[in-house]
Amino acid sequence: MSDEEHHFESKADAGASKTYPQQAGTIRKNGYIVIKGRPCKVVEVSTSKTGKHGHAKCHFVGIDIFTAKKLEDIVPSSHNCDVPHVNRTDYQLIDISEDGFVSLLTESGDTKDDLRLPTDENLLKQIKDGFAEGKDLVVSVMSAMGEEQICALKDIGPK
Repeated sequence: MSDEEHHFESKADAGASKTYPQQAGTIRKNGYIVIKGRPCKVVEVSTSKTGKHGHAKCHFVGIDIFTAKKLEDIVPSSHNCDVPHVNRTDYQLIDISEDGFVSLLTESGDTKDDLRLPTDENLLKQIKDGFAEGKDLVVSVMSAMGEEQICALKDIGPK
């Protein structure tokens, strides 16, 4: 055995914490899956039994949780798929800046200023109108695979 110490420099992020493996045959409707590198909510799953010696295949139809685009994938049911870690956190809205960023209050009392207003027109209008009326608003932020976006809004009454 050699006494040399080996130093490994990792320049690439393995992305290990962003997803976890799950067997394709166990993923159900309303679950989450990574299709073409995007975190998606599964809206449809169909399993097809192939020939005599073939593997059963799962056909997934998913909607990207950030862009709402429809994506499809076919995977052998015995193979593993990546499933994103999806978290939903509620923050209180403090301020909306001119450049489209929001200022949010975390549970620990810190501010979070790195989130943009949502691109969904309906939600965007609700947030802007509610904020202009001086209501206390709580936004739900969904995060997965290093991306975050405001996905819902709750009104907790006047300030």
